[in-house]
Amino acid sequence: MGQPDQHAEGAGPFTTRLTWRPPGGGTAVWESRPARRRGLIAVRPPGTEGPRHARADDATLGRLRRLNSVAATAFVIGGLLFAAGAAVAQFGSGDATTCASIYFAGGLFFNSGGYVSLLQVVNAPRHAPGAEGTLIAGRWRWWSYEPLRIDWLSAFVLFAGTLVFAVDLLDSFLQGLTAQQVNRLIWAPDVIGCVLFLISGHLGFAEICHGRPCLRRRDLGWWIVAVNQLGSILFMVSALAAYTRPATGSLINADVANWGTLTGALCFSAGGLLQYGERP
Repeated sequence: MGQPDQHAEGAGPFTTRLTWRPPGGGTAVWESRPARRRGLIAVRPPGTEGPRHARADDATLGRLRRLNSVAATAFVIGGLLFAAGAAVAQFGSGDATTCASIYFAGGLFFNSGGYVSLLQVVNAPRHAPGAEGTLIAGRWRWWSYEPLRIDWLSAFVLFAGTLVFAVDLLDSFLQGLTAQQVNRLIWAPDVIGCVLFLISGHLGFAEICHGRPCLRRRDLGWWIVAVNQLGSILFMVSALAAYTRPATGSLINADVANWGTLTGALCFSAGGLLQYGERP
């Protein structure tokens, strides 16, 4: 027998939505984000007008809920700590070591949130194209290498960005650095981390919108990506303003750097709060 009719949509080489006709008739639609975040797949049995959502098994759904809660909590706390560090720096209520310590604590939560986000992708239930509309969960894994999956690539780039930020945050404890050393050891990793965050957000939009620009006011996943991407933009503005002029040893604009970090961090906290709602 031939393969059932299939229609794939996506961004570039990535498939983000797949529609096919199951052997029993009707249609089944798999979408990347709803499947991995909520364990859902849309199925329209023959003779019915509207689709229904088939869910993964209870054990898989429980796994998805736990991972979602851990990742969301990590980003909420990490964002609040970053905002607190920026507030301390802006309003002069602590020295440089105090600010660095608060940022570093926030960075640890961002590291955790980034890795758990990757675990969400690695352990997400998979679909079987051509079969009935079902999602199947595999064994638990701590790591995988799947660069041809846009969700994996987005989560991996996000996690890599948090690790680069960790280099910046560790170097910020160093004392007596020249302007050139500050820019090389602290500023450069900061900018690289921001670029990785922006790339991750772009891939997130491509996953939700299937490679086309879109505005989905009623889609919680879209809002989560949008709020986080706004945070990434504000982090980039902050990083650019934090460049140290070699001639004077001063930042381009300390106020913009601090406020960019504070507002961007609050965006990530807001994204984490929204993420609590995107669960099975």
